[in-house]
Amino acid sequence: MFKLTSLNLNGIRSATSKGVEAWLARLAPDCICVQEIKAQMPDLAGRFEELAGLRGHFHLAEKKGYSGVGLYSRHEPTEVVVGYGSPEFDAEGRYVETRFDTPTRKFSVISCYFPSGSSGPERQEAKFRFLAEFYPVLQRLKAEREFVLCGDVNIAHQEIDLKNWKSNQKNSGFLPEERAWMTRVIDELQLVDVYRRLHPDTTGEAYTWWSNRGQAYAKNVGWRLDYQIATAGGAQAARAAAVYKDTRFSDHAPLTIDYDFDL
Repeated sequence: MFKLTSLNLNGIRSATSKGVEAWLARLAPDCICVQEIKAQMPDLAGRFEELAGLRGHFHLAEKKGYSGVGLYSRHEPTEVVVGYGSPEFDAEGRYVETRFDTPTRKFSVISCYFPSGSSGPERQEAKFRFLAEFYPVLQRLKAEREFVLCGDVNIAHQEIDLKNWKSNQKNSGFLPEERAWMTRVIDELQLVDVYRRLHPDTTGEAYTWWSNRGQAYAKNVGWRLDYQIATAGGAQAARAAAVYKDTRFSDHAPLTIDYDFDL
């Protein structure tokens, strides 16, 4: 069984101070994809190259205290791809891909952090540029290999993916254009939203992010922003999915999915 976790850390130093490493040691995933590391290589050196015995691979932002993704793995990849070839977004540290290829199989696990548009129109336009760029990246990958992409996509796809969908239809993360992009990925590219394959109807149990305002977490006024998106071969092997909410390491909760295969 291959256990794969995804978590937006909202800062690796913050999340580890809240016990994420001890939790990882108990969970014992094969890989954890993390987003919003918010650190540079000197910050990671000697402390965060490994977490709970898993070796890390990183794509960090040029800007300090911003973005950054990582992938911690129990298994040694055959190749690591840092960035997806974007002049604009590779500087923001948004994509790391670990390849676990054999003579008979090409398979990747990807940690990805999609831009947020919630800070204003300028960042929303950047998010739309990212989505336009990233669709053909997924298209190329699918033509070449099986993969699971984990990450904070910053989009709630359907009405069941957030508590207050009616009042959020004009807000970043639930805009018609963003939701349409997700629909294209699923319907046209035929990639699979693995959590929804296993749990097509859950609402409150599915949320992975809560605002720090008010009592959003206590009242479970959440959004499902974190996904594992897979090619058909990987998705068919998915057996169980769970969002862990017993301890808060971040404003996001970890999503773990068990797949019935070995690397």
